[in-house]
Amino acid sequence: MESVEPDQGRRRFVNWFLGTSVGALFAAVLFPIANFLRPPSVPEASVNSIEAGPTNDPELVGQGFKIVRFGAQPGILLRVAENDFRAFSATCTHLDCVVEYHKKDKIIFCNCHEGQYDLTGRNVAGPPPQPLTPYEVNVVPQGAGQPGTLVVTRS
Repeated sequence: MESVEPDQGRRRFVNWFLGTSVGALFAAVLFPIANFLRPPSVPEASVNSIEAGPTNDPELVGQGFKIVRFGAQPGILLRVAENDFRAFSATCTHLDCVVEYHKKDKIIFCNCHEGQYDLTGRNVAGPPPQPLTPYEVNVVPQGAGQPGTLVVTRS
């Protein structure tokens, strides 16, 4: 009896076809995952000055503070008294948590590890190693009978 061998050309073609199909499947799955994991190549816009709203902003009047954004960086705007506004970096110097203002206790507080800052941004309790970075606050008048606009500037 004669042994019948299949055509080697056809077998090679089928193997090549199946191999490239599996390779294309892996590429189609891995390419979107790799693009998702890679950070964007465009840097965040650097913002040095923002308009934070009117002096009678409900957040400032009620809570006594408002979180504002300088691009990707948060800042905290405080209303300490009727015409006394202060602003600082809202990032705790311990582990980069976002801070908040406790109006009743008159402290800036970090919930992560109970860090506390006074109203000048100086660290007074807890683990924060450095004070908060202060920002400049200007009130721009809008006209007679209109509330002024708060402009916060990073130094």
